Amino acid sequence: MPHSQTSASRDSRVGVRLARGASPWLLPTVATAALSLARARRSGAARAVAVPATALAAGMLWFFRDPEREIGEGRVISPADGVVQSIMPWKDGRTRVAIFMSPLNVHVNRAPLAGTVTSVEHVPGGFVPAFNKESENNERVVWHFDTELGDIEMVQIAGAVARRIVPYVPQGTKVEQGDRIGLIRFGSRVDIYLPEGVDVAVEVGQTTTAGVTRIDRD
Repeated sequence: MPHSQTSASRDSRVGVRLARGASPWLLPTVATAALSLARARRSGAARAVAVPATALAAGMLWFFRDPEREIGEGRVISPADGVVQSIMPWKDGRTRVAIFMSPLNVHVNRAPLAGTVTSVEHVPGGFVPAFNKESENNERVVWHFDTELGDIEMVQIAGAVARRIVPYVPQGTKVEQGDRIGLIRFGSRVDIYLPEGVDVAVEVGQTTTAGVTRIDRD
């Protein structure tokens, strides 16, 4: 991973940039708004389009925001902005923490620990709402990280609106805790599996901030 990305993710200055992978949605929306505004004085049809197009462009700019953050402390930090939807013990001794991301959340996901990306696997599937139990079969990208705690699995899950997951880094990349690793477009879910023996510090219903909120407990 480029050093500049790592440095940016740990920059404590207040700042907001646009997420990588936003262009296919953002550019046509902004272009439509700009064109309709430019023609609004001469065309009633353009004026009618200008207001909703500008509102949609503003909404897209808000959705694809990617703020700089000061990375939190802890062995495992949240990979996603959102609300803890469930905490479930797994058969192999791990604990799954599922974080639901609404369209109002920042949708850039971050590395929960420092380590090496050992696998990035795209799994085809459906697109039911991410808060639905049937979302277990949704389109997803499964990540594995080799870390000081061993293998850590993280899953980006597409929802009813989120139909595109954009990984930022490939297999073999070394990442620092809190580095940006991918984007999910629109409402979705991120699951992280804590190894056996690692206690969970968050609760169901708790709000999390990617790169900041600690997930594990000493």
